[in-house]
Amino acid sequence: MATTATKQVVIIGGGPAGLIAAEQLSQHNIQVDLFDAMPSVGRKFLQAGKGGMNLTHSEPFEPFLNRYRQRQTEMRPLLQTFGADQLRAWAHQLGFDTFVGSSGRVFPTDMRAAPLLRTWLQRLREAGVRFHVRHRWMGWNEAQQLVFATPDGEISVQADAVLLALGGGSWSRLGSDGAWVPLLEEKGIAVAPLKAANCGFICAWSDDFRQRFAGTPVKTVIATLTDAQGATTQRQGEFVITERGIEGSLIYVFAAELREQLELNGSATLYLDLLPNKSVERIEQELRSRGSKSLSTQLKNKVGIDGVKAGLLRECLTKEIFSQEKLLAQAIKQLPLHLSQTTPMDEAISTAGGVCFSALNEHLMLQRFPGLFCAGEMLDWEAPTGGYLLTGCFASGYVASHGILEWLNAQE
Repeated sequence: MATTATKQVVIIGGGPAGLIAAEQLSQHNIQVDLFDAMPSVGRKFLQAGKGGMNLTHSEPFEPFLNRYRQRQTEMRPLLQTFGADQLRAWAHQLGFDTFVGSSGRVFPTDMRAAPLLRTWLQRLREAGVRFHVRHRWMGWNEAQQLVFATPDGEISVQADAVLLALGGGSWSRLGSDGAWVPLLEEKGIAVAPLKAANCGFICAWSDDFRQRFAGTPVKTVIATLTDAQGATTQRQGEFVITERGIEGSLIYVFAAELREQLELNGSATLYLDLLPNKSVERIEQELRSRGSKSLSTQLKNKVGIDGVKAGLLRECLTKEIFSQEKLLAQAIKQLPLHLSQTTPMDEAISTAGGVCFSALNEHLMLQRFPGLFCAGEMLDWEAPTGGYLLTGCFASGYVASHGILEWLNAQE
């Protein structure tokens, strides 16, 4: 792999973290070789953009940082270096204007991921980045060279510095399968167990409810969750009933805390306000005025509860509650949704866990392995959807690339 560049860096993983690092390094007379196990790079990036390419979020820095929960301290310097504003400026420099949606999320004006990725890859190739697809990293050989399985057999590669940006353990069909975990653990590198994040949850639906409502969205509700410390979080939005339970953007906001409660207690309860625009007193009054009408008719025509919301009431409440207007009104405003477990990790949008920050220095280099850096979702952090995941990946890849530059310069 001869090159006229002064140094060679290998990046393993073709997601946003690896690609932004490749871009930064290629601007400094460094030969960058990027390896990916899949037939093409950026597959999860493209998948995430199918419903609209949500690049980042427009909220102020401190609330933005708060989305990273227990990893705010570790993520702060990364996001201060390359955060939401820098990501929007980068997209603009690439030729893609952005806009802020009604929810505060930031999108390219055409909402699509494919044109942005295509333009980005073209720019990287023009900068001299070499892509090696269908190259699955297998670890190191006895000479501490990188070993890759390729369609033509195994190869070994030596580099001046290496960045691992291998993703988490979800959506293995797109390349993030977590197969790197034992490779690092064999080296004594601390890795927190991978867990489902931004995932769905299992509910014990009846066969009738499942058959009638699987795939149905539950719109305009307020979800409330109280954590172990007694702090309450509320969010308004919508979610979807699935064959096994619930999923969707509103659920992902609470996913980390729900998962932790499940691990601690074996169960978790999310409370739903099915009618955010009505008070409990008004709902009770509307229920009491039904006269000879059936309860179902009164719920639909007067209260505004029908379809999947009516189904949820009957699924989650006892018959006794339906016989008392006061209790039913309270339940409509605070419906308990009991969850038993997360959906499988491979079905999750992202994963928690990964390489522990304690194993890394401030430049994201492994302290026990000089010249070996980590970035992206394989680090031990998590965030909800809404642009926070993608921004965190970009930020860590950017910081790691500049850490590589600094380390290489120190070796001269």
